[in-house]
Amino acid sequence: MATFIDRRLDGKNKSSVNRQRFIRRFKGQIKKAVTEAMNGRSITDMDTGEKINIPARDLSEPVFGHGPGGRREAIHPGNRDFTPGDRIARPPPGGGGGTGKGQASNSGEGEDDFVFELSREEFLELFFEDLELPNLVRTQLAKITEFKSVRAGFTSAGAPANIDIVRSLKGALARRMALAAPYTRRLREAEEELQRLLAEAPVDEIRVQALIEEIEHLRARARAVPFIDTFDLRYANRVKQPQPTTQAVMFCIMDVSGSMDRARKDLGKRFFTLLYLFLKRNYEKIEVVFIRHHTVAKEVDEQEFFYSRETGGTVVSSALQLAGDIMAERYPVASWNLYIAQASDGDNWHHDSPACRDILLQRIMPFVRYYSYIEITPDRHQSLWEAYEEVQAAHPHFAMRQIDGPADIYPVFRDLFRRRAA
Repeated sequence: MATFIDRRLDGKNKSSVNRQRFIRRFKGQIKKAVTEAMNGRSITDMDTGEKINIPARDLSEPVFGHGPGGRREAIHPGNRDFTPGDRIARPPPGGGGGTGKGQASNSGEGEDDFVFELSREEFLELFFEDLELPNLVRTQLAKITEFKSVRAGFTSAGAPANIDIVRSLKGALARRMALAAPYTRRLREAEEELQRLLAEAPVDEIRVQALIEEIEHLRARARAVPFIDTFDLRYANRVKQPQPTTQAVMFCIMDVSGSMDRARKDLGKRFFTLLYLFLKRNYEKIEVVFIRHHTVAKEVDEQEFFYSRETGGTVVSSALQLAGDIMAERYPVASWNLYIAQASDGDNWHHDSPACRDILLQRIMPFVRYYSYIEITPDRHQSLWEAYEEVQAAHPHFAMRQIDGPADIYPVFRDLFRRRAA
C-alpha cells in the first residue's frame, strides 16, 4: 500500500485536514445550523464567522467494540434471592432511580450540544453554496484570451520533473516480458526435461550436463534484459487550450425617494449587501454598477450607494434609461453577461409606469440574462407592479418578489438566485 507524506508547511493550522473532514462529514447538520444562525443576525454582519451548536446526538457514529464472546459464568456475592434459571421481574413504572446526586430539575428536556466555530470563509462557502447567477453562459472575448493547461497523454521526451513513474514502469515491464519471453519459455522446457531425465534410470549424464549448461545460459540471458531503459521513460504531456472568459456585470438599482423611509432603505441596503457578498464570493471577473434614483438617476460608487442621504420624488424610468445607456456604451452583449437587480417600494409617478414597461421590453430584457425586482412594502401593489407583471409575462427571466420585513430578505434572495437544473 502506497504512503503519501504531506510536507506542505502548515505550522499555524495543523488541524486543517481534520477540520475539512469534519465539515464534509457533518455538512447537513452544519448547514442547518448556519441557516438558523443567519436568522438571528443582521445581513450586514454576514461577512464574519459564526459559532454554531450541533446536538451531540447528531454527531454519533457507529463504533466497533470487542466483546468477550462465548458463554461465561459470573458469581455475584451477596445474592440471597435468585438462583440460576429465575426470571427477574421488571421494576414498577416510575420506580427506577439513577445514580445521580442532588435534587431533580423541573425545567424540561435538554440535550448536550457540540460547539463548532466556523471561519469567515467557511461560513460564506456554506451560506452561498446552493446559489448562482441564473443563465450564466461563457462568452469568448476577442481581446482577452485565457489559456488552461490540460493533459494530453504522454510523450517520450520531456523535463525530468514531468516523468510519469507508473507509465514508465509499465512500459519497462512490458518490454522485459517481451524480450525475455523466448528465454523463459525455453528455460521452462529445459527444466522440465531435466527433471524427467533425472527421474529415469539410467541417467544420461551427457544430456543432463548439456541441459544444466543451457539452463544457466538462458537464465543469464533473461537477467541481461535491462530493468529500465531510456526509451521506457514516459513524460506527462500538457498543452494549453484557449478558454472562454466568463464576464458578468450586475446592475444594482435602488429607489431613494421620499416614500422610501429609513426602514425600507435599510432593507434595500441589506438585500444589495447580501447580493454584493455573493457576487464577490463566486465570480472573480464581475463588475457591479450602482444606480440610485429619485426623480433623477445617477451612477454612484458603493459608499454613496449604501450611505448617501439624498432623497426626492420618484421617477423610476430615469434609472432604467440610465441602465440601458450604460449597457449600450460599456457592456456589449457579445462580451458580457448582464444582470439587473432593482429594489423599490413600488411607489412611482403614475404616468411613468408605462414608460418603465416600454424601456424594459425594448432596451433591457432582450439583452439581460436575469432581472430581479423586489418591492419593499406591506401594502397592496401599485401601478409599477402592474406594469412589471406585463414584462414578466413576456420574459420568463424576469422575477418579482415582495419583501415586508428583514425576515423575508434571505428566503427571497435564495428564491431569486437558487441553483437551477441545467
